[in-house]
Amino acid sequence: MQTSSSPDLQPDPALSGTAPAGTGVLSFLIAISQHIALLAAWVAMCGSLFFSEVLGWVPCTLCWYQRILMYPLAFIIAIGIFRRDRGLYLYVLPLALFGACISLYHYLLIKTTLFPPPPCTDGVSCTVDYINLYGFINIPFMALIAFLIISLMMALSVAGNDQQDQSLAATESATHALTPIAERTIIGLSVPTFGALILIFVVVSSFLLLS
Repeated sequence: MQTSSSPDLQPDPALSGTAPAGTGVLSFLIAISQHIALLAAWVAMCGSLFFSEVLGWVPCTLCWYQRILMYPLAFIIAIGIFRRDRGLYLYVLPLALFGACISLYHYLLIKTTLFPPPPCTDGVSCTVDYINLYGFINIPFMALIAFLIISLMMALSVAGNDQQDQSLAATESATHALTPIAERTIIGLSVPTFGALILIFVVVSSFLLLS
């Protein structure tokens, strides 16, 4: 007996409960994007304090400008996460993008001759290079990466807001579906928030022990 399968009888991939692996990874990355930005801000802040307070490296004027933009992000992002502020990116992106511009200028000032040296009359020269790993990694480069990570994660959080709106109707109808990891709670905190607090505690404790 010969059977034929009709295209109309083929299961719809969108309804089969399976999704491409890349989609699942991207969705998880979007769900924890704000926490990744928070971690980047805290690592950058603690790292800069380690360089200046433990190693004794005096920051230059441009380094101070980058600190002025980075340090508030460590607290603004944390407050926004706890308040579940959907407009967090509006406060974070201007500081992060401006900080990235200053870091890029500082990096090019050290590594190239595109810009004339700034008239640093007080303190350390802005062209001093405390670190030079692999010929291109220095402190302004690490600050630039941190600002870019924060900016990218904030952009993903905007996509997460749209994704949350689209999935709201589906979650209301699927009351028996499993709770996503990003929505599960531990002692009243979401799993990403709880994990971010643990990481912050570890970083701060390590810095205090080293100092």
